[in-house]
Amino acid sequence: MVDDVIDVDAFIRDGYVKVERAAPRQIADQARDLLWHQMGLSPARPQSWTQPVVWTADLTGAGPFGELASSVRLAAALDAMCGAGGWQPRRALGNIPVRFPVHPPADDRGWHIDLNTPDSTGAWMVSDRPHTMLLLTLLSEVGPDDAPTRIRAGSHRDVATALGGEPVDAPTAGAMVDAATCDRPVAHATGVPGDMYLLHPFTVHAADEHRGSTPRFMSQAPIVLTEPLGPDSDSALACVWR
Repeated sequence: MVDDVIDVDAFIRDGYVKVERAAPRQIADQARDLLWHQMGLSPARPQSWTQPVVWTADLTGAGPFGELASSVRLAAALDAMCGAGGWQPRRALGNIPVRFPVHPPADDRGWHIDLNTPDSTGAWMVSDRPHTMLLLTLLSEVGPDDAPTRIRAGSHRDVATALGGEPVDAPTAGAMVDAATCDRPVAHATGVPGDMYLLHPFTVHAADEHRGSTPRFMSQAPIVLTEPLGPDSDSALACVWR
């Protein structure tokens, strides 16, 4: 049942929702092992962790990555929010930034919403008619000190008001949505391997400094909507205009 997967009312209120146990933990553990190999690093050799962030990716959906991307619980959650047929299935997890407990931290922790609308040239911009929502997939244990993604709860409603009718670039959008949502409470995307988070296209979020001791593995990828989101949409995503 949908209620066993996702709290739609919480998503409408907060602009994000956690899908617990979206995939078996052992599958996420297998994916993490492959990423260690991809990076040429080892969990047993912390002296080799010299960068605060190492970017990896899954572009093929092979093995455990495909099992994560095709999660039945994720699909049920997306159906609940976007409507059946309202989203395009993913075949891979996409970009996977690995954050290490290295100081100084990377200077990439500004509040923002993701690029969500292609312009006439194919370049991606930010607009009030988004084509995507954001999926975060935890591939390691993430506690409050382990660089969890920070989320401004309820910020999706402020952003819907702040964005104008014309697409804007990332720096312009970042400053705009930061100022509009600075009073919102902050939640953290914590959990265990196999948990996932779904964020409304307008939900403001940011990376965090790693204060723990264990590298954080988490993929971040767009879920493409079958139609651009607007006030006349029937899905729960249109809650910002109601």
